[in-house]
Amino acid sequence: MEQGGVMEREVILSGIGGQGIQLLSKSLALAATMAGRYAMLAADYGGEMRGGPSQASVVIGDAPLRSLPILPSAGAAVLMHHKFSAFALERLRPDGLLVLNTSIVPAGSVGHPGRVAGFPVTALARDLGAPQSAGFVMLGAYVGLTGVVEPEALEQAMRRLLPPYRAQYGDANARAIEAGLTTARDQVTAS
Repeated sequence: MEQGGVMEREVILSGIGGQGIQLLSKSLALAATMAGRYAMLAADYGGEMRGGPSQASVVIGDAPLRSLPILPSAGAAVLMHHKFSAFALERLRPDGLLVLNTSIVPAGSVGHPGRVAGFPVTALARDLGAPQSAGFVMLGAYVGLTGVVEPEALEQAMRRLLPPYRAQYGDANARAIEAGLTTARDQVTAS
């Protein structure tokens, strides 16, 4: 969205606990700031470790941000799971981009009038031998569609944010980001 001549992009990431929504949103925001851009993040998640609601809003801009990360509307939404997705869908502008994990959320089930891009990220991650990296396949696809951050910055941010007890997933997550980028670019080329 353009705010006083300054371009800002807002995205809501939504899923369930255990899908990595919080790590994905932090990686996206950190990748933007590492590239000299501005980013704000708001997180909302249930107290459960797995299965409860998990969502985050990220705003990225080229100048100090005017939008708060608690968004009344957003230009994009990323749905990893349909459960608890109402928060994101209610705020997605009619002309916004909706990115779906079609391994779980059927593309025709959402009814969004704007652009819908579906990727079977859970299946793609499983094919990579890294089922825990499905969220990074999705984030790679989102970045491939929007160009909101550089893929290299996204990988660096992900590696910086991985806790030491999960560092062994860094290479698998990097492959997942690349798989998402490739799948998104193939989809754009085919359109």
